[in-house]
Amino acid sequence: MAQPSVSKPDTPVVGSSLNEEGAAGKTTISSVVVQKVAGLATREVTGVHALGGGVSRAFGAIRERIPGSGTVTTSGVSVEVGEKQAAIDLDVVVEYGARIVDVARAVRRNVIGQVEQITGLEVIEVNIAVNDIHLPDENGGETETSRVE
Repeated sequence: MAQPSVSKPDTPVVGSSLNEEGAAGKTTISSVVVQKVAGLATREVTGVHALGGGVSRAFGAIRERIPGSGTVTTSGVSVEVGEKQAAIDLDVVVEYGARIVDVARAVRRNVIGQVEQITGLEVIEVNIAVNDIHLPDENGGETETSRVE
């Protein structure tokens, strides 16, 4: 007599939702997890210089200098997380010369893909606010060299 096959609850199934009926428990994902995934996915896109507005970038720079505080991965990222869906807001600084529309489209596509793949949540919207453009001569280290010595 053939035994019916039983799938294990921890076996990943493509297209499954987080909290299915009949599951052996409930899975919740913290908003901090979604913030970090969205922040890292945003930074992966060419043309993105930084996340956050001027004030949050300044506080982030101070925080990074404090020993043991780690790096700031959630600066400029705010999320709302429900049981099955997430909405993400990003504050972005774009590199000068990059086409903002293309950068925003690439950020949106990458963030949605990474968050949905890693968390299993459906991303219903990604709002992007471009707050600044990073110029090549800002921060002192990227100045053009003189043609004449």
